[in-house]
Amino acid sequence: MRFNDNRPIFEQIAELIEDRIASGDLVEGERIPSARDVAASLEVNPNTAARALQALADNGAARVERGAGYFVAEGAAAAIRNRRRAAFFRDELPRLFKRMRTLDINMSEISRIWNEGEQA
Repeated sequence: MRFNDNRPIFEQIAELIEDRIASGDLVEGERIPSARDVAASLEVNPNTAARALQALADNGAARVERGAGYFVAEGAAAAIRNRRRAAFFRDELPRLFKRMRTLDINMSEISRIWNEGEQA
């Protein structure tokens, strides 16, 4: 995986695992790969991977079972999607609308392209 220099690697790893939870690849109650496994698969320091897993627990996406590891928390997928939707509407959508105005793109064009993509 290529990491972005703008954010700490542990945050990017936590986001990657959240992506798997939000998409249903990891489901409620399922064990999340260990810090060692995450570190090996992403070629990062195990401490960085452990920090990512702890971040997931801190934000409620994972729960820790002593001696057994990290597991996807109940309601984690919905909570992740809700948090990300709010961030999208707050942070990304205004930038997108500004760019659309600059490029003279209207909502009907976006809708047409969206609908074409659904038919493909």
